[in-house]
Amino acid sequence: MSQPQLTNQPLAITSSDRLLQEMQRAIVEGDIAAGSKMSEQELARRFNVSRAPVREALARLERCHLVERIPNAGVRVVTLSPEGLLSLYQLREELEGLACRLAAEQMADSEIAELQQLLEQHLSTQRVKEGESYYQEAGDVDFHYRIIQGSKNPYLINMLCNELYYLVRMYRVQMGMIGPRVSRAFDEHRAILQAIANRDGELADLLMRRHIAASKTNIERQLLQERK
Repeated sequence: MSQPQLTNQPLAITSSDRLLQEMQRAIVEGDIAAGSKMSEQELARRFNVSRAPVREALARLERCHLVERIPNAGVRVVTLSPEGLLSLYQLREELEGLACRLAAEQMADSEIAELQQLLEQHLSTQRVKEGESYYQEAGDVDFHYRIIQGSKNPYLINMLCNELYYLVRMYRVQMGMIGPRVSRAFDEHRAILQAIANRDGELADLLMRRHIAASKTNIERQLLQERK
């Protein structure tokens, strides 16, 4: 089953894949605003390509839930909302909890050691303890992505790393990477990793569910404040 082509992976990619990556990043990071209309002509001009690859990229972005087609209104970037967050994170909590349980059973000791190194890198290169920032690039430098891959379940990986990954990232990047939640989120990552290292799948599952539920509460609070 195919895995997403991500910018931090040293693999040869096509111009179509590169355009998709650039558009994904622009949407996830808010450079293309949530809820904005996606004009093929304007996008072709912005990314210096013809309209054909833009049309293909929009179809692929629709499959990963970053854009939606509105009758009589064309294609728009999805809007971040408390209602959308609830639906997405209910599913994320269940699936990533399962991924954690399987990772505790399936990850090799070397993979767990690499995940520990990744967290140490996050702590050393970002102001996590002060609660200033905790930004993770997509793919192998994303703690959650690595655990999902560690589940070794291809159907689960496809759902979380292809279908839902970038929409989850959109909420995380635009709403969840700063503020007092940052240091707590990092500590929760360490506790999850320790449970995996101890091969305690039940605890790893529980801790991941609590972690995602806390993240949902934090993001929901920000979304509701924006509505006021």
